[in-house]
Amino acid sequence: MIKIYGMPTCPYCDYIHEQIVGRENEFEYINIGENIRNMGAFTRLRDTNPAFDHSKEMGDVGIPAFVLEDGSITLDPAVVGLIEYGTPDACSIEDHKSGRKGC
Repeated sequence: MIKIYGMPTCPYCDYIHEQIVGRENEFEYINIGENIRNMGAFTRLRDTNPAFDHSKEMGDVGIPAFVLEDGSITLDPAVVGLIEYGTPDACSIEDHKSGRKGC
């Protein structure tokens, strides 16, 4: 199972979360803002894994973050078969929020 760290106030995370609804056997979405344990687990990953180095250099949080079954970490949704917000295949946030079919 692939773990996804994110939070609902992040539009990029929200876009990813909508793609995994009904796919709970493939993905576990962990809301880092829901409780301190989730935030602590995420910060431990972020503080120790080089996958987050670029995000930290830019001042980004580094979510959504994907932890694969082998323990490797990526910030690229395409690696886990999802579409990143802002790519040609993605809908806009407005499309997504308004419930446009396919978004």
